[in-house]
Amino acid sequence: MTTYGGRRDQAARDAITVEIGYALCSAAFAAAVVFGALAGPVWLFTLPYIVETLLLRTAQVVAPVLFAARVISVLVRFRTDAQPSQPGRTNPDS
Repeated sequence: MTTYGGRRDQAARDAITVEIGYALCSAAFAAAVVFGALAGPVWLFTLPYIVETLLLRTAQVVAPVLFAARVISVLVRFRTDAQPSQPGRTNPDS
């Protein structure tokens, strides 16, 4: 940011755009891998109905939760790295 409470410059806007894109792509990849790992055996093997149902429902719950957790963790980490808690100071105790 150019000034405290001011507007972001183009570099800051580009950085957050890239970070959002990274968060979404990495979260989609992680969710797809986990969904495939959990639901894949259902499509590859003949399993009892209860096992198939359990694996599919688990995959349907875990994948979106993982997606959201990954997006949030990446964006929170970016926010805390980009903005100091006390502008102009290098140490919170100074």
